[in-house]
Amino acid sequence: MRVLLIEDERRLAENMTAALRETGLAVDHAADGEAGSHLAEQGVYDAIVLDLMLPRKSGQRVLNDLRRKKLHTPVLILTAQEGKESIVSLLNAGADDYLSKPFDLGELLARVKALIRRANGVSTPVLAIGDLQLDTVQQSVIRRGQALNLSPTEYRILEYLIHRPRAVVSQQELLEHLYDFDWEHHSNVIEAHISNLRRKLNIAGAEPLIETLRHRGYRLRKDGATL
Repeated sequence: MRVLLIEDERRLAENMTAALRETGLAVDHAADGEAGSHLAEQGVYDAIVLDLMLPRKSGQRVLNDLRRKKLHTPVLILTAQEGKESIVSLLNAGADDYLSKPFDLGELLARVKALIRRANGVSTPVLAIGDLQLDTVQQSVIRRGQALNLSPTEYRILEYLIHRPRAVVSQQELLEHLYDFDWEHHSNVIEAHISNLRRKLNIAGAEPLIETLRHRGYRLRKDGATL
């Protein structure tokens, strides 16, 4: 999953970026409202963490412009404003959640993950498809009672696919959501990771889970049949 962080406090932004990446999220960072708004409007993010007090363009204006343009990416607001009226105003303007500064990084991570799950219609951190279970908190995968040893990228691909049942996911979509702008995109890297992931998922006696659709992408299967 890919997150956009719009925060002008350098040290705080560095700490938040590092924490988000440690949970398996790809993160892009913008240090002002104009740059953040430009990135957000590309529509490739699964969640946006938005500070209110920004140079060049306020977080409130960024939020207003996103919702006016019918972009529904979940937005978590970071605010030093604790007045009830200001919070109500933000939520009514289209914010999905908020955190008051100072905040605990663990709470930030939990809230971002919860926003992403809810946006995909999932209420629990443990995702299941057929005989496969994926725990988004522990970042663990079990199939038929057997724990699978996935690489960080293999896990991220599987989590993205399981969030999109019945959907055909292209290589380009995976690249856009799994990597930030600092990474040089190559589709053959996705092919290699998919191949390794498919091999690890296909434990003895289990039906193949990942289906490749030529020139289109990938989708998960359930019990050998397309979802």
